Amino acid sequence: MKTIRMISAFLALILLLAASGCGKQREQGSATLTGDAELVITPVEPEIESETEPETSSEPEDETYINNLRALEAMGEDFVEIADLSAESVPWGPGVNFNSEGKPIACVQLQALYGKYDADFLRSGDEYKGKVYLTFDEGYENGYTAAILDTLKEKGVSAVFFVTLPYAKSEPELIQRMIDEGHIVGNHSARHKNFTEIALEEAYAEIADCHNYIQDNFGYSMYLWRFPEGAFSEQSVALLQKMGYRSLFWSFAYKDWDAADQPDLDTAFSKITGSLHDGEIFLLHAVSATNTDVLGSVIDCVRDQGYEFVKYTLD
Repeated sequence: MKTIRMISAFLALILLLAASGCGKQREQGSATLTGDAELVITPVEPEIESETEPETSSEPEDETYINNLRALEAMGEDFVEIADLSAESVPWGPGVNFNSEGKPIACVQLQALYGKYDADFLRSGDEYKGKVYLTFDEGYENGYTAAILDTLKEKGVSAVFFVTLPYAKSEPELIQRMIDEGHIVGNHSARHKNFTEIALEEAYAEIADCHNYIQDNFGYSMYLWRFPEGAFSEQSVALLQKMGYRSLFWSFAYKDWDAADQPDLDTAFSKITGSLHDGEIFLLHAVSATNTDVLGSVIDCVRDQGYEFVKYTLD
């Protein structure tokens, strides 16, 4: 992950370059990016305006493309090749249509398209038969994570906990417990922003800020990533790959994130266990009281149907 630290010093230059345009020159200054991605600009005296009007192209390049290219150039040569990839949001969801193996067709298709960028919507192949994976998103603590960890320890199950930067700062004991008990801590961004709605350099900072905080405070190097809201583009998933991350999506999720509108236990149990398939990636939210209460029974049921929860490895 040395790339993340080496590049951070260059990010501040990007916004200055992006501010340049046709016609008159603008005041520039030096800039630095703090650990929380706060840009600090120090103004300097402006240069004397040229009397010669700059040449303009009859077909000006797209400004967003130029800014993204400059951002990638600052990150290093390895990043430049993703400049031409699409930054358009990819609409997706597991959906309700399944193939003959019981797998969501949308996830199978997306895996074929984006698997080359180290993205997993499910895990496919004979080596994943009978294997399923449990993941939790942690945006804030609602008082249930400790009980979830208790159940996982009792059942001998390893999970992935995707944490945001505010969560990591406010819940260090839980983060340390996740690590100590053999779970994987994954990066869920610094500020939980939709990656299809922010500039490339901001996306980089969202990844790097959370990564560096966990590294500095827990001595743990994260390597799994989950996009906030699941929103991604081809370019953003390629960016994660360049930064050494594998992006985990999911092949099962349900409406469990609203703490004020929780499903009843029977409904949750039926949904979670109702479409089991090889290589399944479960997305559950740890803010859910229902998930906490039903988790042990879900694990038992999944095992009774011939599946096993396994640790997410990079093989």
